[in-house]
Amino acid sequence: RLDFVLVTLARVVAALALSFVLGIGCAVAMYVSGSVERYGRPIVRLLMAVPVVCWILFAVLWFKWVEFRIAFVLVVVCGPVFLVDGLDAMKGVPKDLRDMLRSFRPTPVQFLTKLVLPATLPAILTSWKINLSLAIRVVTIAELVGAVTGIGYGLVVAQELFSVAEVFAWTLILVVILFLAEAVLTRVEERMLRWRV
Repeated sequence: RLDFVLVTLARVVAALALSFVLGIGCAVAMYVSGSVERYGRPIVRLLMAVPVVCWILFAVLWFKWVEFRIAFVLVVVCGPVFLVDGLDAMKGVPKDLRDMLRSFRPTPVQFLTKLVLPATLPAILTSWKINLSLAIRVVTIAELVGAVTGIGYGLVVAQELFSVAEVFAWTLILVVILFLAEAVLTRVEERMLRWRV
């Protein structure tokens, strides 16, 4: 059913976009402020240590709205990946480049937009690839609990009907979606990082 596929894709895209904004925003805050990083790092480690299944159970217990449950699980799983990869990439910007730009007396915003963020672009694109695969797997599991639409729900129905063919069909659809999405991301990466060729 095409509508189930579109619903799952919409959930993944929306959650990844929100995860990216929150993750990179927090990474910038930690990069700029040592105290924010000092207090934020343990929280991020804690979030990443909790298994996905536990987040799904928490979401079911805490929230009534199904869409919010799924979005919560995806954001809390994918957001820390964007944060950690982005922060590590920001800290990996060579010191000589930072010193050179500082000699021009840039504002903090200029320092971030002209050097730090462009230098972290390869790592950010890699994070998108990792999170894309992760999000598609996580959303399917999250849809198994309480959702009445989406590929995960389709798998539940197939299991209840003991339909092995439908399970294989939904699995194949997930694999095809992942391959197509990765191909799009690879194309975007090639265009944005042409200078590396």
